[in-house]
Amino acid sequence: MNLPFHIVDVFAEEKYAGNQLAVFMDEEGLPGELMQRIAKEMNFQESTFITGVDLDSLVFKVRIFTKERELPFAGHPTLGTAYVVQKAIIGRQVEEVTLDLKAGMIPVTFSYRDGEADVLWMKQLNPVFGDTHPPEAVAEFLGLKAGDIDTDWPIQEVSTGVPFFMVPLKTRDAVVRTRIDREKLAAFTESTEAKSPLVFCLEPVYPENHLKVRMIGSTGEDPATGSANGCLAGYLAKHRYFGGPKVDVRVEQGYEIGRPSLLYLRSEDGGEEIDVYVGGKNALVAKGEFI
Repeated sequence: MNLPFHIVDVFAEEKYAGNQLAVFMDEEGLPGELMQRIAKEMNFQESTFITGVDLDSLVFKVRIFTKERELPFAGHPTLGTAYVVQKAIIGRQVEEVTLDLKAGMIPVTFSYRDGEADVLWMKQLNPVFGDTHPPEAVAEFLGLKAGDIDTDWPIQEVSTGVPFFMVPLKTRDAVVRTRIDREKLAAFTESTEAKSPLVFCLEPVYPENHLKVRMIGSTGEDPATGSANGCLAGYLAKHRYFGGPKVDVRVEQGYEIGRPSLLYLRSEDGGEEIDVYVGGKNALVAKGEFI
């Protein structure tokens, strides 16, 4: 087996930041079980496998695996895979590619600087808004006090392919102090669609940014979570968090685990649907092959 791969840092303004991703060129038709074992071998949050290439229509079939399971959609694997597709497969500037994922067809658009891909944008699926939850119960599994939660806004389950809890906090200090109690989280999520929380606040580290977030699930903390931030973009527009139906913000994530990340969010509530876009930069750090 000769299985080429690239390692990319996604939502990274420079190398060795953001969220790591391994992208494999599956030209042999690997079974899913072997893909899962390879993803576990890489030990990143996610790995992707490009299983189909249509250069005429610029559509690429992709499967996404965590260390434990296959996902229908995930944000940073979508952007990072599109980046590798443009750089290593297409080899020329294109305005857009489409990834054919289990969750559906996800278009990714490109901007360029000095001939190289700069910010990539993915249009996520229309957000679906689920149940809301009381602050006291959620604070329990976050290791916080109910008073740390900003009750001007709802704690709500939102999905653009994968559901998350959107949890507004009052301060950066509360975001930093968040510590997941895995047993309490598991008990709470037995009856919920969402399984992981995204906490956020209006106190970023750098003043040119707008929000600070963390996503800590049952298996640990994510440096940059495109899917959860897509849910956040929809939530911000629906609830007029910034005063209106249109959102255009920069979001910090990953600082607490030494992988600073920057995500660009755009959304607009048009009434019947909310358009959600998540953008970021990528850095190629390695390439090779499995043998």
